[in-house]
Amino acid sequence: MALKQISSNKCFGGLQKVFEHDSVELNCKMKFAIYLPPKAETGKCPALYWLSGLTCTEQNFISKSGFHQAASEHGLVVIAPDTSPRGCSIKGEDESWDFGTGAGFYVDATEDPWKTNYRMYSYVTEELPKLINANFPVDPQRMSIFGHSMGGHGALICALKNPGKYKSVSAFAPICNPVLCPWGKKAFSGYLGTDQNKWKAYDATHLVKSYPGSQLDILIDQGKEDQFLSDGQLLPDNFIAACTEKKVPVVFRLQEVQICHKKRSEQK
Repeated sequence: MALKQISSNKCFGGLQKVFEHDSVELNCKMKFAIYLPPKAETGKCPALYWLSGLTCTEQNFISKSGFHQAASEHGLVVIAPDTSPRGCSIKGEDESWDFGTGAGFYVDATEDPWKTNYRMYSYVTEELPKLINANFPVDPQRMSIFGHSMGGHGALICALKNPGKYKSVSAFAPICNPVLCPWGKKAFSGYLGTDQNKWKAYDATHLVKSYPGSQLDILIDQGKEDQFLSDGQLLPDNFIAACTEKKVPVVFRLQEVQICHKKRSEQK
């Protein structure tokens, strides 16, 4: 599959690049960011996939996170895809900030008119890794995933639905139980239909209850004063309770300061 380089910038001895390609899963052109550390010049490196949250593109993590120095020092290839298909000309895809463009929720849609393009789960877990493995010096056996908010939800479900695929999963202020929160109900009803049993296949709290797999390191980092925590959008306690019941190890860090979410007007 052909890759078109959009940009390349030297950063902490490595290269921060952005590429565009024609996605088979999403039926549109997609961009992804990839950081190649200095160690990638001489050998294969672990791959770390970052999933961003609502309203974000592949640019947010590049410009706001400050990850480059650590990735350079530890020899990590860091890949950050966009959060949804773009420019698909679907009626209503640009009407809401929390549904449609910039809000793919990392599911494979089953409902019209979304099911042709909104297949972010298969894109993140299958198409994109194959593309990365074929074109960049990464070790497919050393792959992990992490993300923020909607992307934290995405990281958790990708790891839980694919035992053994990822070495670790980390989530910052993740949406942990989307079938019970307003963001999740809106997205899942639109993408997956009204049958709430289908929603559970993309809900980390339900997935961990039937997780059969190998040892998985799970980390959740949450700001105590996060407005969306108090608003009932994130529901980490439900996920922690399910992990405890199933004896799935999880590290939950509740930070005294609000480190993750900003007001919606500041998120872009």
